[in-house]
Amino acid sequence: MSSSIHATAVIGSGARLGEGVVIGPYTVIEEDVVIGDGTVIAPHVHIADGARIGSECRIATGAVLSTAPQDLKFTGEKTYLEIGDRTVIRECVTLNRGTRASGRTVVGSDNLIMAYVHAGHDCVIGNHVVIANSVQFGGHCEVGDYVVVGGLAGVHQFVRIGRYSMVGGVSRASLDVPPFVMAGGHSSFRYEGLNVIGLRRRGFTPEQLSVIRDVYRVIFQSGLLLNNALDTVRRDFPRTPEVEEILGFFDTKQSGRKFIRPFKS
Repeated sequence: MSSSIHATAVIGSGARLGEGVVIGPYTVIEEDVVIGDGTVIAPHVHIADGARIGSECRIATGAVLSTAPQDLKFTGEKTYLEIGDRTVIRECVTLNRGTRASGRTVVGSDNLIMAYVHAGHDCVIGNHVVIANSVQFGGHCEVGDYVVVGGLAGVHQFVRIGRYSMVGGVSRASLDVPPFVMAGGHSSFRYEGLNVIGLRRRGFTPEQLSVIRDVYRVIFQSGLLLNNALDTVRRDFPRTPEVEEILGFFDTKQSGRKFIRPFKS
């Protein structure tokens, strides 16, 4: 199946388009761009050099992808924006490419990125992620698979959000969020319990939920210092995949961001 390119679109001679790609009116695609089979790009989209877009994606009007990072240290080095398959990018989303720090910004497959979302340079966003309207990610953020981020949240640079977690809308997400939990708050970004509904929807069993809940009771509600709480979990809990993932998240500390803690009245 041949591609369909509107007569008013501007396509760089070096751009590589897969089979069945649709490009709407007044869209601009620069030279060093690769777009996979079946991807549909609406009118008035700008895709800059360095974009690598997978198959069957949907990119809505006004999206601006793979433009230069908003980083004063950036000096024009060759970097990339990589987007997986079947990801939906809605109106006026902006995704910057990476810097020399990692060389790329990555957005996985099967994601829904709603209108006016911004992801800064060197972010890594996993698969099956839902990001609601007007969420803003600083540079170097990491978002695990199956995460949900509520609208108007601001995510500080270098923040990590673990798999299957949910960040509430209008949150000031300035702390790392471990897997399987809910976090939220503007004046005080904090732990708000397990993401029970999301975990059940993804097939987690009552037994798995019980273990995860008990682990977080030790970490967040026992009154122990964090390192002591983690030692207690290592000593007293079976090393299930979920427990290993939680411990691994706390053990991996690269950015200097602190972890969320429970709200204290």
